[in-house]
Amino acid sequence: MSKFWSPFVKDLVPYVPGEQPKLAKLVKLNTNENPYGPSPKAIAAMQAEVGDNLRLYPDPNSDRLKQAVADYYGVQTNQVFVGNGSDEVLAHAFHGLFQHGKPLLFPDVTYSFYPVYCGLYGIPFEALPLDEQFQIRIEDYARPNGGIIFPNPNAPTGCLLALEAIERLLQVNPDTVVVVDEAYIDFGGETAISLVDRYPNLLVTQTLSKSRSLAGLRVGLAVGHPDLIEALERIKNSFNSYPLDRMAIVGAAVAFEDKAYFEETCRKVIDSREQLVAELGKLGFGVLPSAANFVFARHPQKDAAGIAAGLREQGVIVRHFKQERIAQFLRITIGTPEQNQALLDALGSL
Repeated sequence: MSKFWSPFVKDLVPYVPGEQPKLAKLVKLNTNENPYGPSPKAIAAMQAEVGDNLRLYPDPNSDRLKQAVADYYGVQTNQVFVGNGSDEVLAHAFHGLFQHGKPLLFPDVTYSFYPVYCGLYGIPFEALPLDEQFQIRIEDYARPNGGIIFPNPNAPTGCLLALEAIERLLQVNPDTVVVVDEAYIDFGGETAISLVDRYPNLLVTQTLSKSRSLAGLRVGLAVGHPDLIEALERIKNSFNSYPLDRMAIVGAAVAFEDKAYFEETCRKVIDSREQLVAELGKLGFGVLPSAANFVFARHPQKDAAGIAAGLREQGVIVRHFKQERIAQFLRITIGTPEQNQALLDALGSL
């Protein structure tokens, strides 16, 4: 702590990201990165962008990327916002849409950045318990609030909320913003973007880090009513008017345009997930139904922290959370078939 800090800094509890180990020859299944590389067309487009033009600022509006997103989802460009990773997009949403003095609602088991943003922006919140199957109960959110946010599929559980349930949630909360955080939607869910024209209080956020294999590029987006998008743009242009560089804009745009590669790699991940779930079941694990590129699993006779430590000794890293309700679960990223087999071999030896 320093005397030079602003007073609120000492009370912040920062987000802790998944470990990025420097050790070689690890089977890294802890941060939900895609095991397959980005679209070759996207890589070629980024390589072509490297040149003398880097002395020039990028397009502050990222018009090419917004057009690619709008074309892909069948919306207008004024319904699209893009930023430096979905975490920045979410930060702008918290800052611009949730500061109404009433508590923000989100699940008790959810993306752990949400309470961090509440602390950063002074937003009161209530974490509402998921049910015994780790599902959202829509009726719990039919109460006065300053907004609602949840991941779909949820993180770290991987459980999916059906589009019909999301629509019911919107119908009982017409006067506050509902943010659906779709970081993992492409691995088994149906996007809520189809609802944005009917519900002006709906904002859908996504990232290119997972299904489009561009975690290292840092590109996120939001789709919603133009009024919500304008709020995000006003904050962006008061904070960082050039959030995306030239390579990010062109690479992300081409990643959306290369639909065939995107569908192929998503299918591979989904197939591997189903195979891994079956094999984990043979080892005695219970696995929550997942629509993401990870699974949430526990063993009825084995301690999750002990399993994680034992796997690490064999060069396999998974994510273990210490939160009481989920302390006996492991979140396991879907890897290549070879990585998944290395995990299963290590678990078998344990």
